[in-house]
Amino acid sequence: MNSHPWAGKPAPRSMLVNVPELISAYYTLQPDVAQPAQRVAFGTSGHRGSSLLRSFNEAHILAVTQAVCDYRREAGINGTLFMGMDTHALSWPAQLTAVQVLAANKVDVCIAANFDYTPTPVISHAILTHNRDGDKKCDGIVITPSHNPPSDGGFKYNPPHGGPADTDVTGVIEARANAILEDNLREVQLLELKSALQSPTLHYYDYLTPYVKDLGNVVDMDIIAQSKIRIGADAMGGSGLSYYRAIKERYGLNMEVFHDTLDSTFSFMHVDRDGKIRMDCSSPYAMAGLVALKEDFDIAFGNDTDFDRHGIVTKSMGLMNPNHYLSVAIAYLSENRSLWKKDLAIGKTLVSSSIIDRVAASLGRKVLEVPVGFKWFVDGLLHGTIFFGGEESAGASFLRHDGTVWTTDKDGIILNLLAAEITAKTGRDPGEHYQEMTDKFGAPIYARIDAPASIEQKAVLKKLAAEDVKEEMLAGEPIKAILTNAPGNDAAIGGLKVVAENGWFALRPSGTEDIYKIYAESFIDATHLERIQDEAKAMVAKLL
Repeated sequence: MNSHPWAGKPAPRSMLVNVPELISAYYTLQPDVAQPAQRVAFGTSGHRGSSLLRSFNEAHILAVTQAVCDYRREAGINGTLFMGMDTHALSWPAQLTAVQVLAANKVDVCIAANFDYTPTPVISHAILTHNRDGDKKCDGIVITPSHNPPSDGGFKYNPPHGGPADTDVTGVIEARANAILEDNLREVQLLELKSALQSPTLHYYDYLTPYVKDLGNVVDMDIIAQSKIRIGADAMGGSGLSYYRAIKERYGLNMEVFHDTLDSTFSFMHVDRDGKIRMDCSSPYAMAGLVALKEDFDIAFGNDTDFDRHGIVTKSMGLMNPNHYLSVAIAYLSENRSLWKKDLAIGKTLVSSSIIDRVAASLGRKVLEVPVGFKWFVDGLLHGTIFFGGEESAGASFLRHDGTVWTTDKDGIILNLLAAEITAKTGRDPGEHYQEMTDKFGAPIYARIDAPASIEQKAVLKKLAAEDVKEEMLAGEPIKAILTNAPGNDAAIGGLKVVAENGWFALRPSGTEDIYKIYAESFIDATHLERIQDEAKAMVAKLL
């Protein structure tokens, strides 16, 4: 995939989204439920869309919020619902709509004081904290499309376990929401906005203070403060606008904070590879601004818009590949959390780097390899059977110092602060640790490419069986395994993974776009990686 001419450059004004147009379309455009693209559709991270495309409009939020209320009643969930939103332009009106429905359904709801913004991991933290101490089951909603372009909106539901809802929940909510849309919203319970905002069931809650205060129980904040290392924290205009400054003040960190004021056009961003503004903290193109400052700091980092992903910038390597940082974090945590049990496993998605497996083997740790999606780590983190859950797209979380759960959703804040802890405690940044790691385990080259696929072709790819692959060799090496189910939990991959000694590829159809994705890795060189990718595409062509 070739880079767009603007990739890695500051976004031109002509590329900025028209915020009034977006919000007007949210209220005035109506979805056509006969069009699949305009229905409610929960992917791995909730329902996403754009008001301009009639895929994220007031009708969608009315329907899906009512569907959540119906699900809660049926599931016996009667505690507080914690709701947060990010800084995408559509998040504000979507939260107001959701409040109107929740108030009419007499659901106790906590939103941030002063209508502030709230990171995804903070909602998970609040749910788990209150479920630990209370007798009623709490759950949550996060209004965010994650790192998607500024024109998009998103809606996620987190059940009482605090993590992303699984398909047994999202399937019910999605079906109910679409039925409500098809019935012209007649079953939606709704209060006018003024009454909803004055409802006794709506509570304005301080999310920031308890989360920031608790950080010392999951990251060694004292050693970071005492070291006086220079830290650069890029809030990237996201939902954690207030959080890094509060962390700096509470713990006395030598930290400079960037882009911590609201700008829903995200005009400060550098353009991503495909020519779009995308707040992807794992993209070297989107993160070009912070990478240019790497010599000014001992460690620097950024987050996507809902702060569930991390982006680590080091002097030694610039922006680290998420896979590389995950392997460093795993090794460091395994050796520097003395209260953790030695039999705790490591959770990784099957498209994450195999260097994690090699690191785990050296540590004597079991690897739980699961399909794509953070939901697969919820149970292990909640019950303390894994100490770390991480996925290739820069999302991870880990346990508290005492081995109990911190969050069951991705937490980009603690992964960034862990990079500062590593630097402070060892005197070397995570990039230097990774380079040392490759001397021991090899230096993998990892890439993901996308290819077009029709709905029919995606359906074929999703249902592949191991016997469909007739090849016995991959890039000159014997094929060791052909997987259609994840070895960690035997759950269906929704695609295929082919493994050889020094390389592998996995393919998965996209749930939201007419493409399929090929993830590939080589422990030999770039030429070997290209050969793996070419052979993967050739295999797919035969299968289709």
